[in-house]
Amino acid sequence: MEYTKIPNIYKRAEFGNNKLILGQYSSDELRFMSPLKWEWTEKVDGTNVRIIWDGYRVSFGGRTDKAQMPTHLMNRLNELFGGPDKEELFEQIFGQNPCILFGEGFGEKIQKGGGLYGSVDFILFDVFCGIWLRRDDVEDIAQKFGIKVVPIVGWGSLDKAVEFIKSHPKSKLRDAEMEGIVCRPEIELADRRGNRMIVKIKCRDFPLEE
Repeated sequence: MEYTKIPNIYKRAEFGNNKLILGQYSSDELRFMSPLKWEWTEKVDGTNVRIIWDGYRVSFGGRTDKAQMPTHLMNRLNELFGGPDKEELFEQIFGQNPCILFGEGFGEKIQKGGGLYGSVDFILFDVFCGIWLRRDDVEDIAQKFGIKVVPIVGWGSLDKAVEFIKSHPKSKLRDAEMEGIVCRPEIELADRRGNRMIVKIKCRDFPLEE
């Protein structure tokens, strides 16, 4: 299972500069739900990582099965999730129920400017065990494994989220501007096609006015 593809909040112009068309939501569902209370978490600039528990053993994967994992990141994942003690912890938490921990590998030598985050590490942002777990459950799992979880940076409507990003807020994870945020409704919801309601807003799409 690959992670949900997260759409941008607005549509892009099909010709010319391909900039966002402000106010034109990328789906009717987003437009309809935009006034609701959404949870905003910091978007980390790294590489997607899956920690896969199949009920018996642990394995690692990138965003897709063909994705190549940097060696120094793989070493870090083995530190965090490898070995018999961690396998026992997976069994203790999930039993024989398959589960995937979705997160981001980030830091030195991962993406341009990754060194601003410091040494290579893993940060958790979602857990799927037949259903998507709630934020408090994700935080509980992160605490049990002694790993980081993406910080919540705000709550509110999508319009308020856009205004927040327009201010180019400082990251809680690096000494630089935040890459952006990922927003999801306070309660897990899906559209009529069964796709999760989740959206991203990036700072680079809203350049500072001179």
